[in-house]
Amino acid sequence: MACQKLGSRADVFRKQGQEWYCTSGLPSDISVVVGEQSFHLHKFPLLSKSDLLERCIREKIDKGEDSWVIDLSDIPGGAKAFELAAKFCYGVKFEMTASNVVHLRCAADYLEMTEEMSEGNLIAQTENFLTQTVLRSWKDSVKALQTCDDVLDIAERLQIIKRCVDSIATRSCSDPDLFGWPVAQYGGPMQSPGGSLLWNGISTGARPRNSSPDWWYDDVSCLSLPLYKKLISAMEYRGISQEIIVGSLNHYAKRRLPGLNRRKSISDVSNCLSMTSLTSIPSEDDQKYLLEEIDRLLPFQRGVTSCKLLFGLLRTAIFLKASPSCLSNLERRIGMQLDKASLEDLLIPNISESVETLYDVDCVQRIVDHFLAMDQETGGASPGLGEDGQILASPSLMPITMVAKLIDGYLAEVAPDENLKLPKFRSLAAAIPDYARPIDDGLYRAIDIYLKAHPYLSESDKEELCRVMDCQKLSLEACTHAAQNERLPLRIIVQVLFFEQLQLRSSIAECLMISEPLDGGISRQLGGMPVSGEHHRGGGAGWPLAARENQTLREGMDSMKQRVAELEKECSTMRQDIERLGRSKSVGKNRFPFALTTKPQVCSTKDKDTAPETSKTPATESEDKVAVVKGGAGGEGAPQLKLRKHKMNLSTC
Repeated sequence: MACQKLGSRADVFRKQGQEWYCTSGLPSDISVVVGEQSFHLHKFPLLSKSDLLERCIREKIDKGEDSWVIDLSDIPGGAKAFELAAKFCYGVKFEMTASNVVHLRCAADYLEMTEEMSEGNLIAQTENFLTQTVLRSWKDSVKALQTCDDVLDIAERLQIIKRCVDSIATRSCSDPDLFGWPVAQYGGPMQSPGGSLLWNGISTGARPRNSSPDWWYDDVSCLSLPLYKKLISAMEYRGISQEIIVGSLNHYAKRRLPGLNRRKSISDVSNCLSMTSLTSIPSEDDQKYLLEEIDRLLPFQRGVTSCKLLFGLLRTAIFLKASPSCLSNLERRIGMQLDKASLEDLLIPNISESVETLYDVDCVQRIVDHFLAMDQETGGASPGLGEDGQILASPSLMPITMVAKLIDGYLAEVAPDENLKLPKFRSLAAAIPDYARPIDDGLYRAIDIYLKAHPYLSESDKEELCRVMDCQKLSLEACTHAAQNERLPLRIIVQVLFFEQLQLRSSIAECLMISEPLDGGISRQLGGMPVSGEHHRGGGAGWPLAARENQTLREGMDSMKQRVAELEKECSTMRQDIERLGRSKSVGKNRFPFALTTKPQVCSTKDKDTAPETSKTPATESEDKVAVVKGGAGGEGAPQLKLRKHKMNLSTC
């Protein structure tokens, strides 16, 4: 800590009980009373430095009083500050430090020790030390600000508090290495081979420090609440991030509110106890006032303040019976980010005498209502439905889905409480929208636990409670358990069995649709489209392709069946024609018996242009070839060729 030595004479002051004497050899002629202490001094050293004491002594002389006793009980800083001011008047040596400069500056202003009375008077000396030394150091500025508690009004009027706050706020935005150690060279302080810092090439023996944004939390936590509030306001004005300010508020609250440290580990609790041992633990009224002020300082912004801090403040506020506005603000802050809370955070003990439940369910209900109201204000809405009736996924559904899962877990925790009434349990369960729960297994578990802990419920009460649950959104395992659950109403069990059968059918159908294109595991090719087993590997990505290939295969099979039917019809028609032609040929043989001995040829042989019956024209030859080709393709070319030849023979006759 920086200091400045004033005066040159040896100390001539000695104390006897509550009396101070100056042992300069001359009898004292004036007494100054400050509180319970008296200072027996001489008037001439005081007259030369203090304008106030000069007026007081002159008034005593004018009134002709024999005993010159001056009461200065209201002097800032008390007896200690006046002692230093008296030593300054006598020229006695003493040290001016950051711990006493504020009180000494205020006392000098009270005593009017200006430059008009004496050059280099106490006001100038203290002001110079405060400006040139104290305000240029982080620790000295914090120490000087800490001593302003006893002289708030005068220190505020003299701008001492503002200057200290500005100095601290400015340095809190900077790297502490810049004003606590040598300026960085080439990206960082120079170090010796042993790792210590170098100052002008000389080892300082100090190790380099890893600075972090929270390096100043512990230093400012020693300030009183009025001064701390001024410091936080100055930091916000200079643009320090809200996260850093909240971190400082968290550290400050944990140091002064013992209730926030109940869930810490043993090492953390011991550290907090060691910090609080430096200062006395405040009373419950002071803690309540402190908590309400911290609530006002916290930023009303989502995600800045951690849920654990907010829940800790809420528990402490409930225990200290803070104001309703403070409780409501904390509940709304938690509701803004309820999706980031944990189940342990929601388990708030109930200390109300009017309610017998173990946990404060009403508080959680209000927090959920705040969250749902905030979700509606920020544009949250129920999701749309796809063509298959399924809920379309959306990133905006993630917070409310997480809250639904959190509340289902909370309901399962509070369900065994026998004093928890059915309307309160059902109201909290029904507060979550239906679309927020992809499946209702968690809600079913909570309802089952509640029914087990409350066997006296009537059948109608059970049905009313189970209406909160959607049986269609139960998994197959939950349906199997519910179908055998004797605690559920009969109507609910019937619904569960019905939807369980539907799920089994749909599951079997899906398995069949997936397994059909996967059977065989070999490559196929249909209509030039390759269908190989590679398309079916890799899980769900190949299933749509396999389904399309299966559909194409079915269409090909249907067209092939239709073509086979057409060919069978043509074959039947050809058989009928052959049989009819065979019958007509047998009738011709009976009419013309000579036809059996003659060759089937053309009647006139004189026409040279007419080809013999065994010869064929190019057109006929080509038709026969076409018939042969078609017959080879269809399997019935030979009967058509014989029929054609028979018709030609008949035409030539």
